[in-house]
Amino acid sequence: MSTDSRAAKAARIRELLDTEGEAVATNTRGFNQGRYDSVARLEDYEGLKDEARAIKEDAIERLPELLDELTETIEENGGTVYVAEDAADANEYIADVCADAEADRVVKSKSMTSEEIEVNDHLHSRDVDVVETDLGEWVLQLADEAPSHIVAPAIHKSRQGIAELFEERFDPDEPLETAEELTMFAREKLGERIEGADVGMTGANFLTADTGTMALVTSEGNARKSVTVPDTHVAVAGVEKIVPSVEDLRPFVELIGRSGTGQDITSYVSLFTPPIDSPTVDFDDPDTPITDGEIDREFHLVLIDNGRLAMREDPDLKETLYCIRCSACSNTCANFQSVGGHAFGGETYSGGIATGWEAGIEGLDTAAEFNDLCTGCSRCVEACPVKIDIPWINTVVRNRINEGGNGGRFDFLVNGLSPDAEDDASPTLQKRVFGNFETLAKLGSATAPLSNWMAHSRPVGWLLERTLGVDHRREFPAFRRQTLVKWARDRDGTAPTDPERRVVLYPDVYTNYMLVERGKAAVRALEALGVAVEVPSVPGSGRPPLSQGMIDTARAKAEGVAEALDPYLEDGDDIVVIEPSDLAMFTGDYERLLPAEDYEPLAANSYELIEYVYGLLENGASPETLSVADSSETVAYHSHCQQRTMSLEAHTVAVLTECGYDVTTSDVECCGMAGSFGYKSQYYDLSMDVGENLAGQLREADADHVLASGTSCTDQIGDLLASEPRHPIELLDPAR
Repeated sequence: MSTDSRAAKAARIRELLDTEGEAVATNTRGFNQGRYDSVARLEDYEGLKDEARAIKEDAIERLPELLDELTETIEENGGTVYVAEDAADANEYIADVCADAEADRVVKSKSMTSEEIEVNDHLHSRDVDVVETDLGEWVLQLADEAPSHIVAPAIHKSRQGIAELFEERFDPDEPLETAEELTMFAREKLGERIEGADVGMTGANFLTADTGTMALVTSEGNARKSVTVPDTHVAVAGVEKIVPSVEDLRPFVELIGRSGTGQDITSYVSLFTPPIDSPTVDFDDPDTPITDGEIDREFHLVLIDNGRLAMREDPDLKETLYCIRCSACSNTCANFQSVGGHAFGGETYSGGIATGWEAGIEGLDTAAEFNDLCTGCSRCVEACPVKIDIPWINTVVRNRINEGGNGGRFDFLVNGLSPDAEDDASPTLQKRVFGNFETLAKLGSATAPLSNWMAHSRPVGWLLERTLGVDHRREFPAFRRQTLVKWARDRDGTAPTDPERRVVLYPDVYTNYMLVERGKAAVRALEALGVAVEVPSVPGSGRPPLSQGMIDTARAKAEGVAEALDPYLEDGDDIVVIEPSDLAMFTGDYERLLPAEDYEPLAANSYELIEYVYGLLENGASPETLSVADSSETVAYHSHCQQRTMSLEAHTVAVLTECGYDVTTSDVECCGMAGSFGYKSQYYDLSMDVGENLAGQLREADADHVLASGTSCTDQIGDLLASEPRHPIELLDPAR
């Protein structure tokens, strides 16, 4: 990416932060909190997710068989099924249906698949009036804007903005101000349009192969009206919406509303088995009971392939087809909460899962426009009701985008310094440098303090921003001449003489070369608790290259780590990890990068540092060997995003509490730094906007100590509060 391109992207993000950010943040954070509250009321949330996942896995595996079964069932019911190869094919079929019905007007309920094929534009070109009846979609149709959210398409618009739009378009007799006034006005206008419609068009959240039943989950009643008022109904859905049976709908109905908007159940859950068995409404004859009318209906189900069947054959994109379009991945994503789908989205889909959809349907070029906004924080993994590994999909697509790249004019600067396993002409220079951060850290440490002086000088800062896109407002953490490994090797022997356990403290890149004090504190704390600690030289985990989509390099790093730690695992040692993102590599990402015989023992015997301390205390170790609170010392603690996804935040809170500290935790999903993301000039403003939410909570806590468990969090909080937080182990350090 050139300097001009980075500047243009930064300007676009700033514009969205200013114009849409507040509304998007308020609404997505409200939905996200609603999800937490709602799923907490379920007896077995994880079990329900497992059930839904199993149904989708089975359905996609048997998709051709279910497609045939659904077609046969609907045709027996009296309907018609058309499988469209692509958008153009689907639009031609729908236009022909409208022509046969001599339709002047189509009323349409909300459907992302119909957005995907752009059917409105096609029908308008055939002189058919298409009216969106979902309130949000109608507002956007009036404003001639694209959706910014897959469930709440107008989430970026304020009440005042909608009032001004209605005033401009309709010049109402009375000013419209309140939400109720706006809604009632829209209801009246939309009712008039539905009354005169010739064709109704809907999407389908799910289709059951056994009965031909379609499930529509909505917050308004417009979908029912679109189905029942006109005599011709067209349903548009992706082929992945098919599930085997009506019974299979139950877990999805339980999960979709809770995951999307935080409602235990959405306002309308409609199950139709079309053509529906009811007369159409005759608005000119209101006195005749509707049941006395004649039943003469047409139903057309248009199933869209548009790349989906190819995605089914792609082992990495296949999981995308499990998506139930609930928007949980958008609502929980810190970046999405700030900028919404007009930045974090493609032609149709937005949020974390959008990369998979856009890459499969539109192609890599479209996905490349926003793929980097996924920082791999993994909060969407926990939120997804069908447990899709969304960060991995984003990483794979990023890797494919890299493979289509051609480096840049400054690539020669790093060719000798970046021993990555990627094709030299693949990732951008910015990605190669950040992906090879371990090499920079080694060089910086070996040449400190000169390297630190250079890194903080203005000419070097200008050069880094110009060539690599490193924002000049960020400061690199200081490299330490004495690494943690050297300190541990050279120090006087203080290890327990009769240890109950032996651990390898993994010297991650950040702890080994920069944040050495937290590593020293970890060694002292573990030894005080009766554990023998060794700090061997071990390669970096591969997190930096993986975050840049450099999968070959990440795999090579993983292989190096497995080889270095294997002898210790063979001896029965435990592996203790300070950096949560590295532990997430060991216990999660390595499953995709290593053979099972290397991955499984490493994953099974690796622990987060404070998780390990918690286990020692639970098994009889005394907290008095650590640094306990003097009296009523207070702590404001921010847990790393991946630490939260691994359900390890509670261990730190428990240990600090047992040691006498009064702990307040933040509830933000991510600090916004996310490794190199916050250093990139095109994303600096977004990173700081995300971080300000965290900074506000930390300031409000007004605690004696501010603690953070991840390197990125430490850097970000340091920039926001002008005071760098410590790792929890530094507060517990017996030498404090």
